[in-house]
Amino acid sequence: MGLIHYFASNRAEVLELTLEHLWLVGVSMLLAVLAGVPTGILLARRPGLEKPVLAGANIVETIPSLALFGLLLPVPWLGARADRLAILALALYALLPIIRNTFAGITGVDPAVVEAGRGMGLTDGQLLFHVQLPLALSVILAGVRVATVISIGVATIAAAIGAGGLGEFIFRGLAMVNNNLILAGAIPAALLALAADLVFGVAERKLRPRTSAA
Repeated sequence: MGLIHYFASNRAEVLELTLEHLWLVGVSMLLAVLAGVPTGILLARRPGLEKPVLAGANIVETIPSLALFGLLLPVPWLGARADRLAILALALYALLPIIRNTFAGITGVDPAVVEAGRGMGLTDGQLLFHVQLPLALSVILAGVRVATVISIGVATIAAAIGAGGLGEFIFRGLAMVNNNLILAGAIPAALLALAADLVFGVAERKLRPRTSAA
């Protein structure tokens, strides 16, 4: 009852911090998709770049979130605004699954389908946009799905540098040893992650290529 009462009496602040959280995740995911999908396509066309690029993205993924925020803090333009710093850090964390799944989706297209497209006179660009990307879209979306869920969780740490979001409740609750405050941040964040996973999961299944029956 205490938690329900807290949500009811602080609904305006819960809504405000939830919207801040969504904004941080939304902008960072947009940047990650804009950078990650073209990078994955490039790796599919230049296989020699696959190992170094994926290794670099893997290294970023292994850096603890607070440590990454700390590494980016001295950067002049970024360090001046906590939200910019948080968005860049979240985008970096989201890159690996997007790049990896884009690469896997493009390279996983049946070579016979690609050759058929070439036989019809399609250029490389036409093959990419009319054959490979549509067939790889569900795999790419699976990477975006994983990246979004990761970003929603990591975004709670952004409150440690003053970037806002639902982590404000969590850090405040830890400082005050108040479980209601901690849950006021943790529960909405978990619900956002579950909702994102559900929405992207449905879209992924809808876009999955259907194999014709024999």
